[in-house]
Amino acid sequence: MSAAVPILMYHAVGHRPADAVYGLSVSPGAFRAQMEILAGRGFTPLTTAALGECWRLGRPLPPRPVLITFDDGYEGVHRHALPVLAEHGFVATVFVSTGWLRGAHDEGGAPDTMLDWGQVREIASTGVEIGGHSHTHPQLDQIDATALRAETVRCREIITGELGGSPVSFAYPYGYSGRRVRHAVRAAGFAQSLAVGNGLARRRQGPYALERVTVRRSTGTAAFARLVEGRAVTRAFLVDRALSQGFAVVRGARRARRAFDGSASARPA
Repeated sequence: MSAAVPILMYHAVGHRPADAVYGLSVSPGAFRAQMEILAGRGFTPLTTAALGECWRLGRPLPPRPVLITFDDGYEGVHRHALPVLAEHGFVATVFVSTGWLRGAHDEGGAPDTMLDWGQVREIASTGVEIGGHSHTHPQLDQIDATALRAETVRCREIITGELGGSPVSFAYPYGYSGRRVRHAVRAAGFAQSLAVGNGLARRRQGPYALERVTVRRSTGTAAFARLVEGRAVTRAFLVDRALSQGFAVVRGARRARRAFDGSASARPA
């Protein structure tokens, strides 16, 4: 049986992140302590691409595998997280929303200070994987097929143009996907993609629905240790799951209603 792998989902790393991302951020001190826990317990960080390749080709995983991932592309990943990763010799994956990064392709709307492309290239030069996270960070399951293709394809094309190599891993904004979105991500050229789920990743989930666990501002040292050991299915995560499942039903109904309204308006009076 394939091992269950904790995939850690981070967002901003900073002392005083913007209110919009504060709850999903961690302080630099907390991040350092968490990386020390991984090192002290003998975990082996992998990139998302490496995990996907191992499971796709049936290769054995290293001892105590773990993935360290960052969503969106906040500047604090370069300022605070990258030096700590380097100290431990850890790799990670940074999933960037290309329309939120500073500089070329910036379309505004980012909730906090983001990486610029020079910083992204510096991060990539250390062996950290750069993955896609859409172009403008929409809820992908709520947009039409044309917009969905544009969000996934443009993201991949921009990263390829800026870094000189095509990204192979993707993470769904907000964690929302569904079969239509997963097919679009695959068609855009990504080999694997991460959801949320707040559970451990397993090969049987399939390459386009791998689950992650959320690291929050409120995740203390003891809770983090339980999380990476696979013992963090606490009441908080169970509540998250219930809310996510309930909201998925609501969101599906909204999308169906929009499709109905659109078809109705197109009918002759």
